[in-house]
Amino acid sequence: MQDFLSGRRVLVVSTNYAPEHAGIGPYSTQIAEHLAASGADTHVLAGMPHYPAWRVPEAYRGRWRLTEVREGVVVHRRRHTVPARQTALRRGLFEASVLAHGLLAPPRVRPDVVLSQVPSLAGGVLGARIARRAGVPHVVVVQDLMGAAAGQSGMRGAGRVASQAGNVEGRVLRSASVVGVVHESFTDRVAAMGVPRERVRVVPNWTHVRAPDGDRARTRARLGWSEDTVVVLHSGNMGLKQGLEVLVETARLVDRDGGGVRVVLMGDGHLREHLLRLGAGVGALSFLPPADAEEFPEVLAAADVLAVTQRASVVDMSLPSKLTSYFTAGQPVVASVAAGSGTAREVERSGAGVVVPPEDPKALLAAVRSLAADAERCAELGARGREYVERRLSRRAGLERITALVEEALAAG
Repeated sequence: MQDFLSGRRVLVVSTNYAPEHAGIGPYSTQIAEHLAASGADTHVLAGMPHYPAWRVPEAYRGRWRLTEVREGVVVHRRRHTVPARQTALRRGLFEASVLAHGLLAPPRVRPDVVLSQVPSLAGGVLGARIARRAGVPHVVVVQDLMGAAAGQSGMRGAGRVASQAGNVEGRVLRSASVVGVVHESFTDRVAAMGVPRERVRVVPNWTHVRAPDGDRARTRARLGWSEDTVVVLHSGNMGLKQGLEVLVETARLVDRDGGGVRVVLMGDGHLREHLLRLGAGVGALSFLPPADAEEFPEVLAAADVLAVTQRASVVDMSLPSKLTSYFTAGQPVVASVAAGSGTAREVERSGAGVVVPPEDPKALLAAVRSLAADAERCAELGARGREYVERRLSRRAGLERITALVEEALAAG
């Protein structure tokens, strides 16, 4: 691969990029850095950092355009709107601003191949346009399906834009040389958009965090988690599709049932303030800010149960990137998600957790208490998660799958 990429110029289009530490940002970053290390002249067209807080850090605030070099990768940043509150209209304005600035001032480089991460939808359109103008192959990696996301997210006004987003997304995917999807549950929907199945490849995300190696008891003590309390931790974005209200209501049930369980929401997002208000006065609920890269795996491993939640309407448009980190942490997972969804299938395939009905706090709490009463089962589920990472989700394997897409597109011309 290194000889094949040596001297080639690759443009990665991804609105999210380092220093963003959640969502698809770490994947875009590791892809670009891996391509650069393989000998490619690697450039990235990205937005200003803003996720998951939906706030631009001080160092990037007020900047219109910016070029920086990070780990051998040239990053071309373009300013865009950053809505503090998510509605279909505000998300549309966000996408439009990304698209407009990218069209107005694309990077002044001629790539040999373009690789786009979807979402965002605007990034896919930009990647397709740049590739078409340069007469080079376009590779699309689908992390979330934007049209389906709009329809399933529950965002206000989303129904009106879901079909338009799906139409644009379909055009981008049909024009691509090769399409990678992070889970096989996306394949049928992509094929239904008119993408030939022979151009679709399954490229699962990999774990982008290290395995924990610290003192679990010390981490719990620092966080104020007593050893006789079962800690249920959700880590990541606090947005609409996560349906985190179920965890607030689970904590409320704990208060009524006499305690023994603590529900912890760690992270940021546009619904954090809403969840804080909703959970005011709930004793079994607490919030933590996002952990830094060094601390993050230790906090995950210090919990007793790791929770992933989604609204009942979320079926086949998204696979939470947090799952790879959860499996690496070696703790059992409880998934409050729709049966048959990509998330449910991934948890079941890993053997690392249990699936309960979405938006059902009683079922979630019952699963947590069942696990808490069976230490042997918890240890077995945690071990299966780590084994699954080694077998399927290693960084090396994941990056090799992505670079194989690039190689395939370049070879096809």
